Amino acid sequence: MADPTGDNSAKNYHLDRPPVNEGFYVKGAAHLDWGMKNRLARIFRPGSGRTVMLAFDHGYIMGPTAGLERLDLNIPPLIEHVDVLMATRGALKSSIPPTQPKAVCLRINYDATVLFDDLSQGGGIACDIVNAVRMNAGALAVQTFVGAPGEKNSLELLARTVDAGADHGLPTLGVVAVGKNLLRDEKFFLLATRLLAETGAQIVKSYYCPGFERVAAACPVPIVIAGGKKVPENEALGLCHRAVSEGAAGVDMGRNIFQSENPLAMVQAVAKVVHENFTAKEAFQFYQDLAAGGKKRGRKS
Repeated sequence: MADPTGDNSAKNYHLDRPPVNEGFYVKGAAHLDWGMKNRLARIFRPGSGRTVMLAFDHGYIMGPTAGLERLDLNIPPLIEHVDVLMATRGALKSSIPPTQPKAVCLRINYDATVLFDDLSQGGGIACDIVNAVRMNAGALAVQTFVGAPGEKNSLELLARTVDAGADHGLPTLGVVAVGKNLLRDEKFFLLATRLLAETGAQIVKSYYCPGFERVAAACPVPIVIAGGKKVPENEALGLCHRAVSEGAAGVDMGRNIFQSENPLAMVQAVAKVVHENFTAKEAFQFYQDLAAGGKKRGRKS
């Protein structure tokens, strides 16, 4: 069996060589069946190979979050400019028009709420596979606590979700949740992202860190980067640019969009970085122009 004693740190990530995709453009998905590939193709744009996911599942542990007081008013205007909606079934059923055409990444687990110090002590199925299919989900999202007391239970939940998803052609997005006493550094994310991928997740959501290009190279499936806490717009766009430049397959952003001074301008600026390779500076200028009511500008030649 694997033994960490005397283990040597990995060094050769072949950063100069692209992933071997064998005929299908989504990393690690070449040997999946047609239905799962079709769902992945709705999540990751064929042209760019990347995705902009809009996360608004915060209320299931935090209650009404700033910017999400009225889901029915705040989210629908943004839908046109993203590829995927990441939410709970209750939020979707109550507040999102069923006529919207974008893929849905359905949050199917529950955790402890912010009333508890240790969120990892929750965990369980909040929506089973039958209801996920009934919701027309394009993917299933499961939060996994690595290095926290709830690690074992959340890994078991991830594995069961992967199995159920495979039975119905639904990919699973494993969400890296960081234990409160752990550093968010390269060593941790190398372990956590690889752990979720090897447990069977077809997509991994994680955080950006210095050395991310090695984290992305070592993970055999696409990584989408979490936006995290609200920061100034130029910083959030800088995060997007660094992440995709270093191998991320897109972003799953929430607060840095819906808590922006101008969410509609911000979501379009994020899409410019992810799908059109805008620099952070270009995207921030694009954001400022839209926010000021100016004419949309194209990328400088």
